[in-house]
Amino acid sequence: QVQLVESGGGLVQAGDSLRLSCAASGRTFSSYAMGWFRQAPGKERESVATINWSGTYTRYIDSVKGRFTISRDNAKNTVYLQMNSLKPEDTAVYQCGAWAARYDNGELPDYWGQGTQVTVSS
Repeated sequence: QVQLVESGGGLVQAGDSLRLSCAASGRTFSSYAMGWFRQAPGKERESVATINWSGTYTRYIDSVKGRFTISRDNAKNTVYLQMNSLKPEDTAVYQCGAWAARYDNGELPDYWGQGTQVTVSS
């Protein structure tokens, strides 16, 4: 079992930066692919970024490419999402997820955090 706890959300202005963290419990974190998802009010949840077990492969949705960076520190059991040049349309609840696999398998994660709110004002 893996437990995930997100932190770092908040209220910022357009153009600001935030760094989200997702701390994981368990010894298997370093062998799991991780991802960040978001859901805005009235919209479907979308996968924002994913990273493989070693951090050597990352994937982003087009709307955040060049602005967001996903990374991980396996020694700290933590995955990060650095968000720069934030826009009002980035406002959402952000959740991290973990796959019991080394790569994102295209399905929903096996484990989820509770989410953290990010609000970007114009």
